[in-house]
Order: sequence, then C-alpha cells, then structure tokens
Amino acid sequence: MYIIIVGCGKIGSYLANLLQDEHNIVVIDKEENAVSKLGDSFNGIYIRGDGLDPDVLKEAGIENADALVVTTSNDNINIVVAQIAKKIFNVPKVVARISDVGKAEIYRNIGVDPVNSTAIFATFLREKILGRNFTSYLFESEKLNILEFKNTGRYTGKEVGMINIPGDFKVIAMIRGEEPVIPDEKTIIEDGDFILGVVRLSALKRIRRTLKLQ
Repeated sequence: MYIIIVGCGKIGSYLANLLQDEHNIVVIDKEENAVSKLGDSFNGIYIRGDGLDPDVLKEAGIENADALVVTTSNDNINIVVAQIAKKIFNVPKVVARISDVGKAEIYRNIGVDPVNSTAIFATFLREKILGRNFTSYLFESEKLNILEFKNTGRYTGKEVGMINIPGDFKVIAMIRGEEPVIPDEKTIIEDGDFILGVVRLSALKRIRRTLKLQ
C-alpha cells in the first residue's frame, strides 16, 4: 500500500516505522526537526510542509495514495486534512486521530475513521488501515504488546506450550465461547479459541510470521 502520514510526532513517527517494511510510506510535517523522530532506519520519504496545503499533498503523491493517516495533536487540523483527502482527492482509506470523542460522529459523517487513544494509538491505527486478522495492543512501556488472534484451525489440538516462544511470546489467556481460560503449557487449543499472549515489541514482526498471522 501507498500510505501518507500527516504529522511526525510520537505517534506518526512510530506508525511510519511500523509500516515501512511492508508498504511505501510518505510522512509530512511542517516542523524542521520532526524528521529526526523517524530515526536512521526509516526508509520512506519525508516532506517538510503543511498537510493542509493541497500542493504539499500532491507532492506526497496523494492522488495515488491507498490510505492517509492524520496524527497531529490538533483535532481541527486533523478533520480538515481528512476532508481534503476524502472529498477532494478521493483517498480510499482515511484514518484520523481525535482527542475529543465528541467529534467522532463528524468524522464518520465524512467517511473518515476516527481513532481516540494514547498508549495504543499507533498500533491500533496500523490494524485499522491493514484490516489484519489479529490485533496487538501497545503497553505504556512501549516494550511489550498484547497480541490477540483467533484460532481458525491451524493450532487446533496443539498444546499451548507448542506456540509459546521463550523470551518473545507467551500465551496468558484464552476465550473459549463465552468463558475465559487461564491456560498452562499442557492446555489443548480448540477450534475458535481467542488466544491472548504477551509479545516483546522488538520481536512482534517475527512472531507474526512464525504464527502465520497475516
């Protein structure tokens, strides 16, 4: 996917780095030093400019974008950028950060997905954009995630210990039907179980590949 991120603060820069390995990323921010937040490993494009300016958005390739995410701390800026992306450039997927949950309906009415949160914000945006069959929740420490996914048959009949990965991933709970299950290493996974585990953030991509979560 070709994804534009407007706002290179803590959330925008983190999201850009989460997405860059699998997608083409362009980040826009008007602050001169914002690019430093992306780090040396960022391999996307950074444009210094105002995301409210249609010419800057065109420079970023908005006419070919599959998705645009607005992550600034200003709700008014976010809704205007989202409107420009949706109404003028017809970007298929537009996701915007909101601080005031009372404005959520305004965003929905213009076809924009509003997201409100802090600690889990960047990771949750990634899941909304990509529509994956799993969800990961970021801890305040930014070093651990909770990874949640549904067993659709791949792990049916296996022991929980067989999918635990020492030091990187450990199943801590399951939901079976409407009942919670606190598993041990010998607990047998059944079809349809929702599995929740703790994963080390630095190992998240590798664990997703290992568990075949797409």
